[in-house]
Amino acid sequence: MARFVRKGHQAEANAFVPLPVREGVAPSYLWITETRAGGMLAFLEERFAEVGGPSWFDRLARGDVVDAKGERLHADSHVRQGMRIWYYRELEEETPIPFEETIIHQDQHLLVVDKPHFLPMIPTGRFLRETLLVRLKRRLALPHLTPIHRLDRETAGVVIFSHNLETRGTYQSMFQKRAIRKTYEALAPVLENRDFPFTYRSRMVDGEKFFVMKEEAGEPNSETLVELIERRGPLARYRLHPHTGRKHQLRLHMASLGVPILNDAFYPVALPCKGDDFSKPLQLLARSIAFDDPLTGEARSFASGRALDWPG
Repeated sequence: MARFVRKGHQAEANAFVPLPVREGVAPSYLWITETRAGGMLAFLEERFAEVGGPSWFDRLARGDVVDAKGERLHADSHVRQGMRIWYYRELEEETPIPFEETIIHQDQHLLVVDKPHFLPMIPTGRFLRETLLVRLKRRLALPHLTPIHRLDRETAGVVIFSHNLETRGTYQSMFQKRAIRKTYEALAPVLENRDFPFTYRSRMVDGEKFFVMKEEAGEPNSETLVELIERRGPLARYRLHPHTGRKHQLRLHMASLGVPILNDAFYPVALPCKGDDFSKPLQLLARSIAFDDPLTGEARSFASGRALDWPG
């Protein structure tokens, strides 16, 4: 069987892309690292067994599979070591996500968006067109759009995209240098016997299940400042300031404190997949992002217009 290296739904910024963005969907590509017999259709049927042969036959017939030069590939095209093939990812069925994003700001470099709950950031798994990136590309005709940080599908709020290749690295470096000030809000049970604000630190590592994190003994690698905003009966609204950016950091930290965020299906226990049930959004909101613009030195701040949903 041929080995391969797959590089996601978008190429590097400076690479030649032989297929255009189509209806907001950027082409995917795949490197082939071993020559094999049987032709391109047989290779694709084997490599993407979950897709099925008829789909690849149709894509090849439409000219939607090409080589690195943009030359159309056919069912009997040779599969050679060192080839990079390009194609469009397709989903036969995709459930519409009935929540809309809001554009907060757009300039020649950045696009700032208020993301709703349940909407994934980028194409992955069973999501393609119903993702924030594809929606925005289709809506705004920005082929070079890419997020410079991420929010979980379950989390709503402010997220920043770059659409200028020349300045993208400059803005991305703000996150690498931790020069971004991010503030979140969350609804969770009341945390008793604590003086606010306080800082929680722990060592976070990958969990036994690939989609969750866990804590272990050792030097902390994650840090969150926790503030209490208000109490209503058994619940409270918290303001959370992550000083590090670990996957699921706020969700795991709140669960570890004994007050998991309301409607969290991952922490403290990973529950069965809710599928397309949109009735109980995770009560976590990326409220604001602030930074000093690396190009102009201007202090900039963007805030979400969304609100968390108190039960009852």
